[in-house]
Amino acid sequence: MFKKLFSSSTSACFEFDNSNPFRHPDGKYIIFLNGVKAGEADTNVFSLFNLQPDTEYAVTVSNDEFAFRFKTDSETGVVDVRALGAKGDGKSDDTYYVQMAIDSCPRGGRVLLPEGSYYVRPIVLKSDITLELKKGAQLLGSTREEDYPYIPARIYNDDGSEEIMASWEGDPFDCHQSFVSAYRQRNIKIVGEGAINGNADKSTWWATPKGRKVARPRLVFLNKCENVVFHGVTCKNSAAWNLHPFFSKNLGFFDVKVQNPYTGPNTDGLDPESCDKVDIVGCTFSVGDDCVAIKSGKVYMGKTYKTPANRHTLRNNLFQDGHGAIVLGSEMSGGVTNLTVSQCLFKHTDRGLRIKTRRGRGKDAIIDGVVFENIKMENVITPLVVNMYYFCDPDGHTEYVWSRKPHPVDEGTPYIGSFRFKDIDCEDCECMCGYFDGLVEQPIGEIVLENVHFGFKKDAKPFKPAMLEFVREYCKEGLYIDNVEKVVLKNVTFEGVEGDHIIEKNCGELVIE
Repeated sequence: MFKKLFSSSTSACFEFDNSNPFRHPDGKYIIFLNGVKAGEADTNVFSLFNLQPDTEYAVTVSNDEFAFRFKTDSETGVVDVRALGAKGDGKSDDTYYVQMAIDSCPRGGRVLLPEGSYYVRPIVLKSDITLELKKGAQLLGSTREEDYPYIPARIYNDDGSEEIMASWEGDPFDCHQSFVSAYRQRNIKIVGEGAINGNADKSTWWATPKGRKVARPRLVFLNKCENVVFHGVTCKNSAAWNLHPFFSKNLGFFDVKVQNPYTGPNTDGLDPESCDKVDIVGCTFSVGDDCVAIKSGKVYMGKTYKTPANRHTLRNNLFQDGHGAIVLGSEMSGGVTNLTVSQCLFKHTDRGLRIKTRRGRGKDAIIDGVVFENIKMENVITPLVVNMYYFCDPDGHTEYVWSRKPHPVDEGTPYIGSFRFKDIDCEDCECMCGYFDGLVEQPIGEIVLENVHFGFKKDAKPFKPAMLEFVREYCKEGLYIDNVEKVVLKNVTFEGVEGDHIIEKNCGELVIE
């Protein structure tokens, strides 16, 4: 049995109802569209492309009599960038033609990029359109830094109120214009089997990542947008973060592929910041930093706008080759609430589920109501990390951040509440099973591990479990618990641990069942 996640005028995405992380339990299957073979897949989420608008279809899969019937969206027209003059040869500047296609597309219409490489400077999306990148089509970013205009951090309205136009790592900050952007737009769909290629691997963005007065552009920046869906497309070679939704809501990312070299600095996969209702389903990530980092700004943004990251769902995703698979923070001064992660596969990341914060994030920096369940980890160095001494920012290495002496609980003190880790299988770990390190003055509230297994590589190498001052390297260690009010362990098993399974320092209540 499967259900529809999303459909546009030319594409559709479906998800099987089973409990297996990411991949279908029966392996490869065949997809039929109106009785004709349309493709093969082995994952719990599959997609169909090149459909006709306003058309009824029946979808079936091999060895299953169930048929899902649906109708594609209607549309008001199609604007083909080639018809307007775009060459798509990867050399000619096609910016004018691609932007003209977007600007001239009627409401409810579709901008079409056929096969080809469209070399462009930054482009801007508008409301009520679909942007389709056919298989073999790519938006290819200019390699010249001067082609990415300066965007001020703020502009001011007549009444003196500010409008945040650009940000960098949780603060208003002047930035170069992102490769693809939208500001206060709604009802946008970006679909297809093509790619949005920032071309940063051919530019100078990565050579000088730090110390810039104007921050590097994102691949895609959605500022205060609503009802935006990405389906099927590949996002790659970003100058900095790949996908950065900012104060936006009702977002969907379905069967999206995000790819950056492991050496690309700050090339996070998808970082929703102070967003509400974000669905990330059936996506794959292989990047040079965190795969998905859920954020809500640093202290100025948290105190001023008090907008948490809320109602995020991640399901049936593959995370590999990143610093952290799923990360909360460290910019989380607005808080993170109502997060559910399930049926995901983690492979070859430094850390699996990673929460990072520090003193100074503010009293609104509350993380609570977080559930991770039914997750498979393979070759993840440290599966679980909750670190309240993260050494980020210019003052990150100061005593205020790293001190183990109790500080006053004040305007700068963050709070981490309850976490539930359930039905998680971790194989071929190296460093330690989990690292939970709360503030002396504000311990972590509650951590529950239920039906969790940890197994270590025989040839595991030492590694630091978290990024904080004075932490040593560990190898084949158990669960490290310091400054946690309550820990509940239900059916937690260990294989290959050298030493104690539980390293408990300051735990108010430890329950082992």
